[in-house]
Amino acid sequence: MIYFDNSATTFVNPKVLETFNKVCTEYPGNSNSIHSLGVKSKELEEYATEKIARLLNVKPSEIIYTSGASESNNTVLKGVASRYKNRGNHIITTHLEHSSTIETVKYLESKGFIIDYVKINKDGLIDLDNLKELINDKTILVAISYVDSELGIKQNIKEIKKIINNYPKCYFHVDATQAIGKIKVDFNDMDFMSMSGHKIFGMKGIGLLIKKDNIVIDNLIHGGKSTTVYRSGTPALPLICSLMKALELIIPKVEDNYKYVEELNNKILNNLKKYDNIHINSTSNSIPYIINFSILNIKPETFIHAMEEENIYISTKSACSTSDLSSSVYSLYPDNNIATHSIRISLSCKNTIEEVNKFNEIFDKVINKLLLK
Repeated sequence: MIYFDNSATTFVNPKVLETFNKVCTEYPGNSNSIHSLGVKSKELEEYATEKIARLLNVKPSEIIYTSGASESNNTVLKGVASRYKNRGNHIITTHLEHSSTIETVKYLESKGFIIDYVKINKDGLIDLDNLKELINDKTILVAISYVDSELGIKQNIKEIKKIINNYPKCYFHVDATQAIGKIKVDFNDMDFMSMSGHKIFGMKGIGLLIKKDNIVIDNLIHGGKSTTVYRSGTPALPLICSLMKALELIIPKVEDNYKYVEELNNKILNNLKKYDNIHINSTSNSIPYIINFSILNIKPETFIHAMEEENIYISTKSACSTSDLSSSVYSLYPDNNIATHSIRISLSCKNTIEEVNKFNEIFDKVINKLLLK
């Protein structure tokens, strides 16, 4: 099997699973209980939180555990909108965002909020001049992904933050789900940041929302204090510790992994470029972990299933997308044919040169076979 759908989810690292299982069996107590089992669990929870904080260079008090980035994004968008609607009703985002952001801002729009989508330049970066035009004294939040999940485009977070800083009543939320563990991330340039464990060889069902200490938002989930006043529910200690282990294993290797995946990316990209009917959608600003392209005269689902028959797994768009047309691709290339034929290869540091060579060989066989039909 060759698995090139790592932006959708990754295989769980055995060491992460081992940590999860150990905590499940050895720490049965609820960390909010005052008896000895609860105290023992609370001590481990605090240790894990402090370690995660060090790995991400944030404060332990800034960490909110969630079920994943979708919940984190919802918490920020709805929490800021609810808390600060007296300040303004304007939110800015982009068409490159994950569906958990896009669908949430659509919901807020139905409740009377004004949503603007900043333009995207041809290189995939947001148009900073357009952002300056859109942002105003009624803007309470700008929500932008650090790296988008379809094209892998890395945004210039520092420059975006400089613009937002001119509006002290406006907050900046960054979805870093496709960035954490792949590139260096500096939370100092943000007010909120979201991520998911299952994108970095962790468990499904655990994620983070990082929130600056001085910012107050309304809760998405009520029910009393948990690990924080901002998210209720019994602390999921095994998942929290599994996330600590996943981050511990990947963060120190970010730079080396990036260079390695670049080699894999180049081999695949060079093979794709030899076909006249393939449009490369990734840009020079895309990180090497994601390759997005369109085969213009073959339906993407036909090609993906043909590759699956060869035990190779790739995808169309984001796994959470709800439309045949990729709005991310369309925002760069306003052509229905390109935007409805997009395919995504998403690599990881666990993939090998041998897998890439085999992939290229089978890719050639499958595409030539389908072109003859």
